[in-house]
Amino acid sequence: MQIGYKLFAEDTEPKELIRRAVEAERAGFDFVEISDHFHPWLPEHSHSGFAWAILSAIAAKTETLRIATGVTCPSVRYHPAIIAQAAATLQIISDGRFTLGVGAGERLSERIVGQGWPEVGDRHRRFREALEIIRLLWSGGTHSYRGEFLQLSDARVYDLPEVLPEIVVAAGGPQAAKLAAELGDGLFSTDPDASLVEAWKAAGGSGPRWCEVPTAYAPDARAGAEAAHARFRFGQLGWKVNAELPDPAAFEQASAAIRVEDMEEAFACGPDVERHAEVFGQFCDAGFDHLTLMDASTDPDAFMAFFHDELGPRLRA
Repeated sequence: MQIGYKLFAEDTEPKELIRRAVEAERAGFDFVEISDHFHPWLPEHSHSGFAWAILSAIAAKTETLRIATGVTCPSVRYHPAIIAQAAATLQIISDGRFTLGVGAGERLSERIVGQGWPEVGDRHRRFREALEIIRLLWSGGTHSYRGEFLQLSDARVYDLPEVLPEIVVAAGGPQAAKLAAELGDGLFSTDPDASLVEAWKAAGGSGPRWCEVPTAYAPDARAGAEAAHARFRFGQLGWKVNAELPDPAAFEQASAAIRVEDMEEAFACGPDVERHAEVFGQFCDAGFDHLTLMDASTDPDAFMAFFHDELGPRLRA
């Protein structure tokens, strides 16, 4: 079991994210995972730093902490050749501590390059081509590729690490789970869905299973729910909605009916270690073994202390 801390880049400025990663290592977390978006989800978030630069700084300031993207879309806003190069370089400078988390993306950030937003079938085929290109470039040598959506012309990644990064593929259904099994080294999800893990295994999947655990540490449960509502209410819309909305204003409107009480049901809110362990256990029971605490706390240092002194020992017991 590996336990990580989510670096939520959409509402925190870049230097503070780096500081939190250093504190996460001190608090006993195994890894940090950072979101990779161009735009934030909600208007009040007001940040969205470049994940790759932030991870590079974290790699330089930590020693044992593993780092990951959670997740990068390598097929629209980025060309997969750039991600192949970036991930290989980050694996080298972090001394083998990097995991490449990838997914098919959301309209929110990918539309900004003016290529439109494909319907779901096309974007998953495009995503498959991206993963094939990354694997091809990581095999060494010079390569070309001509797919239905993506092309590569006489390209080579010259600096390859001795051990390549693991690719953990985000999946929300059985078809994506098959793709994760075929071209990934692990599975990534945001829901404690045991059927997804089973579909991935049935398709030949093996390796780490990553998921994000909703927590909101606070002096009491109500304060935690209010913090979760302010930061993460968009998550209650579900990925079929989240993948399609175009901008923060749309997310603001779509999430207007979500109540603080809804967040208290979905998150481990407040200071009760057993409530946090209960929510965490749902993800363990579903078959996930790399669990990222996606904390909505307004006091990250208090949460780090809570994890170090109480929650971490309880979850690892």
